[in-house]
Amino acid sequence: MKKVTSKDGTTIAFDQLGKGSPVILVGGAFQQRASDQRMAQLASLLSHHFTVINYDRRGRGESTDTQPYVVAREVEDLQALIDETGGSVFVFGMSSGAVLALEAAARGLNIKKLAMYEPPFNTDDNGRAAAKNYTKQLTALLTENRRGDAAALAMTTWGTPPQVIEGMRHSPTWSAIESIAPTLAYDDAIMGDGSVPTQRYASITVPTLVIDGGASPMFMHDAAQAIVTALPNAKRRTLNNQTHAYAPEVLAPVLEEFFAS
Repeated sequence: MKKVTSKDGTTIAFDQLGKGSPVILVGGAFQQRASDQRMAQLASLLSHHFTVINYDRRGRGESTDTQPYVVAREVEDLQALIDETGGSVFVFGMSSGAVLALEAAARGLNIKKLAMYEPPFNTDDNGRAAAKNYTKQLTALLTENRRGDAAALAMTTWGTPPQVIEGMRHSPTWSAIESIAPTLAYDDAIMGDGSVPTQRYASITVPTLVIDGGASPMFMHDAAQAIVTALPNAKRRTLNNQTHAYAPEVLAPVLEEFFAS
């Protein structure tokens, strides 16, 4: 494990694997190095060809945090990692982490190529209304320090069955989930109102690959296409039989091909 200091003094912890051109992995909600086996496996597979940086976003794992939160601070965290790895990188973002990566690219960070998996935007009014209601409920629960209920709300919103959530509440890992529940507000801030900011993304000229799973809900496909349409240098790839819980051994070769080309 290594550490780098962000502009506001926040310590960002990361693992570095492999050799070659650097690739930074940006996790989504709930993801952290110690518990996300899928991202760890993806990092391991990519490390055969690249130097891979798998980091804890602020407020998670072994990274520290600094209040008040604004999205720009997380962009600065990425900048610190880019500086640490030589000043020019490939970036892969997962879910809301993909949206953070898009924001970093829009702010002009030195990203050579950008790949992402299923940024969870909504392209219809009902979806945006649901996102607004989620924000309201999440804010209320976190204000009352009801971290477990905030985590359960997020999981319910994202389609986890109630019986699965109830089982998780009684598992040894639930305390770790509760500990990072406040960062759900960070991902919510990154997502904004849930719509694709097409005008802002039009300024992103880096080669971009938007990936979605063939077995994922329709709104994920619509979001992927909306981003490809908004960006001037983007293409889309749909992975057959994959869902939001992608198989690393399926995704890794796609990223390798894109970053190496």
